[in-house]
Amino acid sequence: MTTFSANLGFLWNDRPLPEAIKLAYQAGYSAVECHWPYQFDASEVKAALEETGLQMLGLNTDRGNLANGENGLSALPGREAEARAAIDQSIDYAIKIEALNIHVMAGFSTGEEAKKTFINNLLYASDKAKPHNINILIEPLNHYDAPNYFLQTSEQAKDILQEIGRDNVKLMFDCYHLQIMEGDICRRLTQLLPIIGHIQIASVPDRSEPNTGELNYGYVLSELDKLGYSAPIGAEYKSKAGKVDSSWLDDYR
Repeated sequence: MTTFSANLGFLWNDRPLPEAIKLAYQAGYSAVECHWPYQFDASEVKAALEETGLQMLGLNTDRGNLANGENGLSALPGREAEARAAIDQSIDYAIKIEALNIHVMAGFSTGEEAKKTFINNLLYASDKAKPHNINILIEPLNHYDAPNYFLQTSEQAKDILQEIGRDNVKLMFDCYHLQIMEGDICRRLTQLLPIIGHIQIASVPDRSEPNTGELNYGYVLSELDKLGYSAPIGAEYKSKAGKVDSSWLDDYR
């Protein structure tokens, strides 16, 4: 049976994170994930997770200077100290709440020096995370929502992961981003499954509830079931209703 993780970066993001965790539980989610939880006391987040029995699947590294429009630091040459401080911060927080994964955000950059910087920072993250059984994730973002983001395709991610060669550094396969950039989602899931650490869904092209749009998630999820994928699927969507409507879950359970 397919189970789902509520991405609290988008869902109930007008509520404090501990409250959002409880709302996700009440809505019938089997796990949660978030973007940047650092403003909330980790002990309060952990208490909400324990109360509901939900696992925090993952969180993101800090984006950097938001006033300057930054969206990650780890592929920015010359910013290694800041990138690694952000990695340290995320690992420390993940340990406290027993999160399983950390998405290391690359940022806006391009070229071989950016790739080298990203790889070196990922190796650093891998070494720091491994003793705590935490996986490091990298995620391609589409060029409409994140123009000039360093990581944009699954092939680029696969190449980086092969060069790194670490079993705790994996691909975050966001069907929304990769449908926009590449399509052929089910074949890509089949081919890349050995290096996938987490899967996320949202409708395409509007990123709303995943039971609408051009991508048939009923079919996608049935194919994942055939492949033996049993981890919760991340629901990272923006509700069209203006408030969270989780009734779509019934379509795919």
